[in-house]
Amino acid sequence: MVEGRGLAPACFTAGPVSFNLTCSRPAVVSAAMPPPEEPPFPALPESPDTPLASPTSVEALRQECPGRARYLLDRISQKRIDPPAITAGTDLGELIEQAFLSYNAGRLREACKLYAEKMLADDVVVGVSLAGALTPAGLGKSSIVPLINAGFIDWIVSTGANLYHDTHFALGMEMHQSRPGLDDHQLRDHQVIRIYDIVFDAENLYGTDRFYRTLCRGEEFQKTMGTPEFHNLVGKYLAQLEDQTGRNGSSLLAAAYRAGVPIFTSSPGDSSIGMNLAALQLEGSRLSLDPLKDVNDAAAIVFHAKQQEEKSAVMLLGGGSPKNFLLQTEPQIQEVLGLPEAGHDYFLQVTDARPDTGGLSGATPQEAMTWGKVDPAKLPDTVTCYLDTTVALPLMTAYALRTRRPRTHRRLMDRLPISSALLAGRYRGRRFGAS
Repeated sequence: MVEGRGLAPACFTAGPVSFNLTCSRPAVVSAAMPPPEEPPFPALPESPDTPLASPTSVEALRQECPGRARYLLDRISQKRIDPPAITAGTDLGELIEQAFLSYNAGRLREACKLYAEKMLADDVVVGVSLAGALTPAGLGKSSIVPLINAGFIDWIVSTGANLYHDTHFALGMEMHQSRPGLDDHQLRDHQVIRIYDIVFDAENLYGTDRFYRTLCRGEEFQKTMGTPEFHNLVGKYLAQLEDQTGRNGSSLLAAAYRAGVPIFTSSPGDSSIGMNLAALQLEGSRLSLDPLKDVNDAAAIVFHAKQQEEKSAVMLLGGGSPKNFLLQTEPQIQEVLGLPEAGHDYFLQVTDARPDTGGLSGATPQEAMTWGKVDPAKLPDTVTCYLDTTVALPLMTAYALRTRRPRTHRRLMDRLPISSALLAGRYRGRRFGAS
């Protein structure tokens, strides 16, 4: 018989033993001697008022095998569920820390604390992916812009759709709350567009299309560039427009320009921005977005941070292409370019996708670790919260702003050429023996 480890009580000893319900003594099982019969399960009491076990019998059980439950509980959790009552004076931080204890509320509390306490340390570079229709719901203005302004986001990977709809706000266009289940035939007849329970005038689309086509006919757009440079140029004009109209803080593109936050779009053709650029190409425009440059530039941000002994954190809001583009920076460095690296240091994911369908949107940090996307040693610093981003993001934003002082803007957009040159030099040195 193998003895138990550490301070485990006798009932935890390993080996070919069986345990009876009273935990009085483990019985050795052998071919010659069948295991003793289990004692019969106690009969249900005839009266509902009769207890199943008397205090005396419970105490006797504890004496026979002391510490059985406590031994395990002390190792898996020392946090009791014993929250204070919520009062009229309970603030948001107290609510999250004291009442969000279990299930996805518990994961949201863990996400808030991981972001505020570890990811926002001064030596951590924070990348954020944006998927789903977040900006039409106002989350760009309410959450992303304040996080950018506080230095809590260093670089972004977004769908083009989020950036297109973000532009509506800088242009002063209206989005309206409504409800699902409207008559969509009637909406179509009246040129009203619907995104679930958001409705807006179709002129928002036509006006935003005109803005992009007019802007991108300008001479400074007549070249091949990566999406961060393109979005930085667009953000410059939106920031000027905000200043002129007094709508400061309405656009994440403008906020990112001011803070030097590079914004990538992993699939630039898959949005109304890309559709309008495609139309300009038919006019003879020389503007072209280079997705392969984006792959290397995004990897360069992570590589440069690690070379400066900084850490890399990813906050994944939704899944899809932005999530993978943010995470694939590490396989690009390790697997493709053959440069030494271990993976991202912090992983925070908010998703409503299941992992068992095989899609990337629901893939766990453990799975990502097998691809080299997450440092195996840093798996304890990962959280997956199965929740709608429109619920989680405002709470996470408020918690971070409440508990963490603003950080200095890294202005990664300004140093992107240096980061890219560093990555290219290291790769060429490894591949060709030249710097």
